[in-house]
Amino acid sequence: MTEGPPKTAYELAMERLKKKDAEAGVEARIVTDEQKAAIAEARNFCAAKIAEQEVLFQSKLRATQDPAERDALAEMFRRDRERFISDRDRKIEKIRNGAAS
Repeated sequence: MTEGPPKTAYELAMERLKKKDAEAGVEARIVTDEQKAAIAEARNFCAAKIAEQEVLFQSKLRATQDPAERDALAEMFRRDRERFISDRDRKIEKIRNGAAS
């Protein structure tokens, strides 16, 4: 018989996932408070840059009526947004792997 109260479905599912990860050789990495703060900073910086680009994009969009130019502006905004997100994800991965920067 088990000790303590019965386990919830969530706890049972987490145990199964941990067991499956252990069998697959996946190692759990604990993120330190310093790393959490650096990750939050990277996310906030990215969100701010995207917001800034959104404001500039909307301003330029209002200033033009040419459909081709509007499409070009939208494509440029999409590429910039994807670049910021990619940079953010790369920085977060570096932080999680222990590299500072």
